[in-house]
Amino acid sequence: MIYFQQQAHPNLRDYVRCYWKIENNKKDFRSYTILPDGFFDLLICYHNDNLDGVFLTGLWDHKTNVVISPETTIYGVQFRLLAIEKIIQESITPLLNNIKRLEKSYWGLDEFNKNVDAYFFEYLNQSLLSCIEEHSPIDPRKSILLKSINQTKGNKTVEYYSQKANWSKRQINRYFQSTFGLSLKSYCSIRKGAATYSQIRKGQLYPQQGYFDQPHFIKGIKKITGFTPKALLKNENDRFLQFSIIKNE
Repeated sequence: MIYFQQQAHPNLRDYVRCYWKIENNKKDFRSYTILPDGFFDLLICYHNDNLDGVFLTGLWDHKTNVVISPETTIYGVQFRLLAIEKIIQESITPLLNNIKRLEKSYWGLDEFNKNVDAYFFEYLNQSLLSCIEEHSPIDPRKSILLKSINQTKGNKTVEYYSQKANWSKRQINRYFQSTFGLSLKSYCSIRKGAATYSQIRKGQLYPQQGYFDQPHFIKGIKKITGFTPKALLKNENDRFLQFSIIKNE
């Protein structure tokens, strides 16, 4: 497996976590388990260098198994939540733990001649910059809320975010359910847990922040991944994809 990650344009930092590329240039299928991380993705899939499909994922609140076909390259845009307001501009509630196929012409991808990764990522930069420039301003409450959650990695209470955004908890949860398909509390549990993947990968099997004690940490991680921190660290057969590829927060 070949994996590469690229930062987006600085003006896209609030909307895009990173661009990424994964390539299976072998003749066999590769199976992996993806763990919830609090982000959603646009997937641009090529088979034998031909555009095979464009897909949008929702958020994931439990692990999912994926298979990458032989001679397949997948480019991805990993979005932060704020992208839903300025770039995607539609609810992804129906896509919770799911994906949908988009037209190949999405962002003019069917007309772009993929040849060099750097050119492809720059094309994505220009497409996304155009989106945020063309669309109307975001409701300040949503902007403050989603930026605050991202900055704190979900480590604050619903009450904290409510006060920060000057928005009632009931309205926030209604917004989260209708836009992302889960409650703010559930999302924060996922985001907080995912933020510990890097420390688990280093063998640090104890809570650093956001958890009361070791049992609370183990229970929280198992709830969102299905595995204990110890099992994630063991990573038998390199099944947990993020443990070898996710680098950026």
